[in-house]
Amino acid sequence: MTSLQKTKMTNWRWVMCAMLFFATTVNYMDRQVLSLTWKDFIAPEFHWDDEIYGNITAVFSIFYAVANLFAGKFVDWMGTKKGYLWAIVVWSLGAVLHAFCGMFTEGWLGHGFECKADLIQATGDVAVTIATVSMWAFLVCRCVLALGEAGNFPAAIKVTAEYFPKKDRAFATSIFNSGASVGALAAPASIPLLARAMGWEMAFVIIGALGFIWAGIWIFVYDKPQDSKFVNEAELNYVNQDDETEAKEATPAADDERQMGYMEAFSHRQTWAFIFGKFMTDGVWWFFLFWAPAYFSDQFGYKSDSGMGIALIFTLYAIVTVLSMFGGYLPKLFVEKRNMNPYQGRMRAMLIFAFFPILALFAQPLGAYSAWWPCIIIGITGAAHQAWSANIFSTVGDMFPKSAIATITGIGSMAGGVGSFLINKGSGTLFTYAEHQGAAFQFLGFEGKPAGYMIIFCVCAVAYLIGWTVMKTLVPKYKPIVMK
Repeated sequence: MTSLQKTKMTNWRWVMCAMLFFATTVNYMDRQVLSLTWKDFIAPEFHWDDEIYGNITAVFSIFYAVANLFAGKFVDWMGTKKGYLWAIVVWSLGAVLHAFCGMFTEGWLGHGFECKADLIQATGDVAVTIATVSMWAFLVCRCVLALGEAGNFPAAIKVTAEYFPKKDRAFATSIFNSGASVGALAAPASIPLLARAMGWEMAFVIIGALGFIWAGIWIFVYDKPQDSKFVNEAELNYVNQDDETEAKEATPAADDERQMGYMEAFSHRQTWAFIFGKFMTDGVWWFFLFWAPAYFSDQFGYKSDSGMGIALIFTLYAIVTVLSMFGGYLPKLFVEKRNMNPYQGRMRAMLIFAFFPILALFAQPLGAYSAWWPCIIIGITGAAHQAWSANIFSTVGDMFPKSAIATITGIGSMAGGVGSFLINKGSGTLFTYAEHQGAAFQFLGFEGKPAGYMIIFCVCAVAYLIGWTVMKTLVPKYKPIVMK
């Protein structure tokens, strides 16, 4: 019995995966509060239009992009435990601060604006001032949120590389990355109802507080595999099974491994492949994340707190959650059944996933029959993105040593943030312009704002195939980076 206990493998790596899953879920719920409340709760109070919301999401995206450049390096320098802890505390604080934007705006305007009714009833130049002041207040809070959220994926990918062998990393990544879908799934079922029952401010406070709870648990459960009292020798050997070099890195001496500088990182084609893949595709996910509630409200009249509005967004992300789980398992099949190396298997899987977003071309035309058609199509596109995302993150662990993973992930996430900035800023400006132009603005048989949505759907449809083609051109075969 004693011998059996010694040889039976522990499974603490899956506890770590669960922690990453919950952190990512909280991450996306914090990010979703604004998109689910701005159109029907915040915009009437502060006189926002699509362009103002587009500016807010665009600034969040670009600040997130810049923060990502340093977040990965920060996590590599600070260490996984402290780096992740700092990240979630900062973004949770930023989430809660949104609740005070109304109070700040009222205080800035001074006497005569002491309640929401005063803000809503304002007209003319005063309404413009309210919109501008409130926009800047939200921008500051979004920047704090972005600063903390930038640390999530670099830290999570680093934990995955520490706790899983290469053949399991895409599957583990797909599991914790599905937290993005679950967060987006839980958000429409809870946030609009919280906003309606308790006010939009309390929605930010309650959802933001979840991160502080996670941080308290993280302090007690995380250690590196070789230092964890919950990991036995059998599991440690499994984690470091890839080769003898990785087995040696499982000793404390791995802490002294040389870190990769930015200049060195940018000298590798593998880095640029990851950068371009993220740049082309992250914005698609963020567009759907930030604009889907407004889309169903604008195009079909279903507000975010209505039964139909909640059902549409919930169904959309239910599709994403269920289908995206297969994304991490497909390359595992290629590796184990077709004897491909991990990179080859991932690229084959990513090519398959890159074809599904083409369905976005049909979202707007089929919307003429029912809102459920774009709901289903956006859900499938989102699932393809999450499957793609799990694998593109895992290519970093395939190609780079563990000491550089968070740095490279941060650089790629920065590129994804730049792509998101462009699509969100462009969408807000385009939708406002198209709405004002009305029938004078036409595209592929649509006019006004629907024509604007059709343009963005076309961009989303081809982004993944372009991204995959460039990645494959830059790194046609598996070629890991060796640091000397």
